[in-house]
Amino acid sequence: MGKPLPLELRQRVVAYVDEGHGHREAARHFRVSPRFVNNLINLRRQTGSLEARRQGHVGGGKLEPHAEFVRLRWPRPAN
Repeated sequence: MGKPLPLELRQRVVAYVDEGHGHREAARHFRVSPRFVNNLINLRRQTGSLEARRQGHVGGGKLEPHAEFVRLRWPRPAN
């Protein structure tokens, strides 16, 4: 999974769009994808922030509901 782009770049892209430039023009200017610009504008509209959202699963993982079952049956190493 990639790393989120820096907050400074996100702010510059949004400021460029706020100046009246289009999303595709901003994407070309900053060499990012048009989808990134669209998602960034939507993120600001929804949350009021430009901070990247958390990546990955929120709940821990697929086996989390079965963690105790797996622990009981997993062989323990000999000391």
